[in-house]
Amino acid sequence: MDAALARAFEETWPAAEYADAGGFRLGRGLGAGGRVSSARAVGPWKPDDIAGVEAIHRGWDQPPMFRVLDGDAALIAALTAAGYRRETPTAIMQAPVALLAGQTIPVLTTFAIWPPLAIQRDIWGAGNIDPMRQAVMDRVSGPRTAILGRIDDRAAGAAFAAIAAGVAMVHAVEVLPAFRRRGLAGWMMRQVAQWAANHGATRIGLAVSRANGGARATYDRLGFTEVAGYAYYAKNL
Repeated sequence: MDAALARAFEETWPAAEYADAGGFRLGRGLGAGGRVSSARAVGPWKPDDIAGVEAIHRGWDQPPMFRVLDGDAALIAALTAAGYRRETPTAIMQAPVALLAGQTIPVLTTFAIWPPLAIQRDIWGAGNIDPMRQAVMDRVSGPRTAILGRIDDRAAGAAFAAIAAGVAMVHAVEVLPAFRRRGLAGWMMRQVAQWAANHGATRIGLAVSRANGGARATYDRLGFTEVAGYAYYAKNL
């Protein structure tokens, strides 16, 4: 994962606040999930820094959690020795905007809207994108949009996208169960690409759980390629 993609990954889904403990930076998520409630290595670290991270987590009343790139064998070993368990292996993928922006989207199938409509928030809420996660979207300072997807004259899908460092990152992709496996997610990603092109972005990035085989297959078909991976390491104190 190059520097621009790494920057976009963090800046387009920000925590409420940040703190440093040795070589780690951790986010205060306010209940918005692991992405914004985890610590990550940002410089040289020592095993004793892990305890410092845990102390900050306790002060924020959130469980200790680290987000670790798959190739960071030293940190994985240190966390495993400290009693952490691996959770939610995730792939980071990217595709050129030009690959997706050229295809004509069927009329009235997708829209790029900001701020989100109530129906988009309802679609997110029907999945696992609860109000705490939706609050993350409101913290983004750069260009951002909410994608609305429609099938059979029904609002059926929602997604969030934001741009940093020339990369449009996509988050919170949700399609209502009754409308899945009909290609709507693909059209929503093409709408992201058109919006991203209009705002000068050249790449689209996203993260997808390795357990979500359906979503991963969709992104593979669209031309996304995996560039990195990570997992969370958590324990109860």
